[in-house]
Amino acid sequence: MKLKKMYVLYFSPTGGTEKIARFVADELAGALELEQEFINFTRPENRETEYRFGAEDLLVMASPVYAGRLPNKLMPKYKAKIFGEGAPAVPICVFGNRSPDEALRELVLLLEGNGFRVAGGAALAGRHAFSDKVGEGRPDSEDRGQMKVFAAGVAAKLAGEELPLLEMDRSEIGPYYTPLKEDGTPAKFLKAKPLTRWEKCSQCGACARACPLGSIDKKTMEAVGLCIKCQACVRRCTVRAKYFEDADFLSHVAMLEKNYIRRAENTILL
Repeated sequence: MKLKKMYVLYFSPTGGTEKIARFVADELAGALELEQEFINFTRPENRETEYRFGAEDLLVMASPVYAGRLPNKLMPKYKAKIFGEGAPAVPICVFGNRSPDEALRELVLLLEGNGFRVAGGAALAGRHAFSDKVGEGRPDSEDRGQMKVFAAGVAAKLAGEELPLLEMDRSEIGPYYTPLKEDGTPAKFLKAKPLTRWEKCSQCGACARACPLGSIDKKTMEAVGLCIKCQACVRRCTVRAKYFEDADFLSHVAMLEKNYIRRAENTILL
């Protein structure tokens, strides 16, 4: 298969998905001797562009896992803006050490539906956006070893003349995961928004610049629009002024820290 260039497209509010995407892409670029171009789909302005890739392009597309699926607020943009005219693709889903659930299958099916040929896919564990304790240190050396093996396998497939259809379950995608509280009941925090410790806030605007939905007012630093709980504002705040206090959200975080400190396994499809 003749390839001329690799594109790496990622949605990564807190940087974890980008880090993993770049690692895998670097391994592929080295093996296939391809120039890389990066598309930061996290930025709202970049989601207004339509991206089309041809048979001589390779797309590495990386998305975080939200509630066991692709982020529901991003799905319309993924479907409407990213197209392959026979281009090979490598989907990567990054999950916060709980479970990738249906996200990788969902991304494979989305890419196939938009004209891509999928060479291989992976669901890879990272630190959870909600807690440093969940997925602490991921990806680690063992993960990086698995990512290298995955990239080598994809590169070997792409070096052939034909790219066979990826073998996987193509049945209907299951429902989103229901977040739970410590007592096992559903945690309902869809309307939760970040708050600000005003005695700490320096009005630097880092939170507003980081918000992937543009939902933080650049003048007041207040959350004024839709919040997908990505934690970009919390993680990017230079003085730790942003936080969540919603009771259900905090109970869900406590549940994760109680039940998902164990090492979750990565999923590789080749």
